[in-house]
Amino acid sequence: MSSSKKLITCLSIILVVVLSCTQSVHSQLQVGFYMNSCTFAEFIVKDEVRKAFIQDEGVAAGLVRLHFHDCFVRTGGEGYYVPAGRRDGRTSLASEASTNLPPPTLDVDQLTQSFANKGFTQEEMVTLSGAHTIGRSHCTSFSNRLNNFNGTRSQDPSLDPMYAARLKEQCPQGSTDPNLVVPMNPSSPAVTDVGYYIDILANRGLFTSDQTLMRNPITANQVNQNARNPMLWRLKFAAAMLKMGQLGVLTGNAGEIRTNCRVINS
Repeated sequence: MSSSKKLITCLSIILVVVLSCTQSVHSQLQVGFYMNSCTFAEFIVKDEVRKAFIQDEGVAAGLVRLHFHDCFVRTGGEGYYVPAGRRDGRTSLASEASTNLPPPTLDVDQLTQSFANKGFTQEEMVTLSGAHTIGRSHCTSFSNRLNNFNGTRSQDPSLDPMYAARLKEQCPQGSTDPNLVVPMNPSSPAVTDVGYYIDILANRGLFTSDQTLMRNPITANQVNQNARNPMLWRLKFAAAMLKMGQLGVLTGNAGEIRTNCRVINS
């Protein structure tokens, strides 16, 4: 069973536990939402996530991705508390991910507008981009920067040559293997730190949307600040993730609590 399927199964079990304990659903998200109806719900989530992470460090990146796709967990890593109480929607379309999540090819202005459409400031965009400190990427998401960049038959000049050479070894030109992946932050791919920003300063941002942050003096300054102040970035990141958790909330009688998170309740 793949790590993603194991994680989904784990979360499905957790949701069943929460459902069986919940007697009523309130209309406002809050830390400790299940304290009265299911005292150990959040502890169960945290413990299961911890055990899943021990088995597969890639789970951390998967959970961040899930959060961007509208999911709640009380995450590890930075140790912040996420208000619980979100209900599942009855509609789930893969197409909505591609139309709402910013692709890795956007420039800084496009990124700013994409996040602004969701109510985030430019600084919050730079802060949330730091989520690329963990996880992996398919070669197809950045191969345009390695070969025939902008039709010039060369690599992106903003990409560090030594880093580009390593990426070319990991992602050979002309390969059709859809499973080829590389870490987004090679120095610490499973650790939530400011290595992402340090890489950008060294022209080792993996995506166009990463390195483009240095093309605007304001966002470039924020990259510098985050690289120099890990604790400040952690605080900003937690705040931005909490804000994201408030988007499109279904509470009360809206939506549902699924007994199997793969499918809507019948």
